[in-house]
Amino acid sequence: MEAKELLKKVRKIEIKSRGLSRDIFAGHYHSAFKGRGMAFSEVREYQPGDDIRSIDWNVTARFNHPYVKVFEEERELTVMLLIDSSGSREFGTRGMLKKNMITEIAAVLSFSAIQNNDKIGVIFFSDRVEKFIPPKKGRKHTLHIIRELIDFVPEHRKTDLSEPLRFLTNAIKKRSTAFLISDFFQSASTKKPIGSMTPDNADTSGNGNIFSLPEDTMKIAARKHDLVAIRIYDKRETELPSMGMLRVRDAETGEVRWVDTLSVKVRDQYSSWWREYDKNLGQLFLKTGIDSVSISTDEDYVKPLIKLFKRM
Repeated sequence: MEAKELLKKVRKIEIKSRGLSRDIFAGHYHSAFKGRGMAFSEVREYQPGDDIRSIDWNVTARFNHPYVKVFEEERELTVMLLIDSSGSREFGTRGMLKKNMITEIAAVLSFSAIQNNDKIGVIFFSDRVEKFIPPKKGRKHTLHIIRELIDFVPEHRKTDLSEPLRFLTNAIKKRSTAFLISDFFQSASTKKPIGSMTPDNADTSGNGNIFSLPEDTMKIAARKHDLVAIRIYDKRETELPSMGMLRVRDAETGEVRWVDTLSVKVRDQYSSWWREYDKNLGQLFLKTGIDSVSISTDEDYVKPLIKLFKRM
């Protein structure tokens, strides 16, 4: 993308996302994450009613009198964005492409973070970590993130959600609020459902084997960080249209297949697969203790995000 065109897009997204984060998300964002982290402040003498679990036994033994640790809310949070950069994000039939929706939501969260004086960092991933932007503060840093969101081109097209989660767990030592923004279509070597295939001339969706998602890795990451899943999908992915024989191609693996969409059986099988996928994904988030929201590409993402913040 040429520099002039890129700057124009950055500016457009900045104006929209800064307005949303200031006027709509500011209060909801702050109330959702206020007090998530507690930092050690001081020790003081034990007073009746203090929680005995807060007793500092080293200091108590030294002075032969009970002392307790005092904690206070951390004034500053670290927010991490885990951005799906795989081939399946290039799909979109209504409203916008999934990757454009991901960019806008990530930009809004970025501006909300800096307005709350939080650090913001990004992990771009495919089936590996493609790029890491360490968390920092400030408008200049946020604009750098938005430029990368718009213009970043990954080297690989497949998806492995375990890679960014492992990286997050190992690289970010301080507890953070981490937004995993993806369509949650996990690349797998197993045979794919036809739902993972899309019209060849669209070069779009990847494969969606929900059962290959890394449950254990998600649990570990969710224990160390406040992990939030923002799932982006297109309504055309929920059912097959009746359009005759379609030549479809998996944008993540390159696999090509012919699909008879006139067949009621084929369409019913696909609809059944999607419902099962959707159900299992929701159960996975509950099982791993991850807050989540699903947003369609033709949907206004403001209300779903506000509802998410209110639940957190």
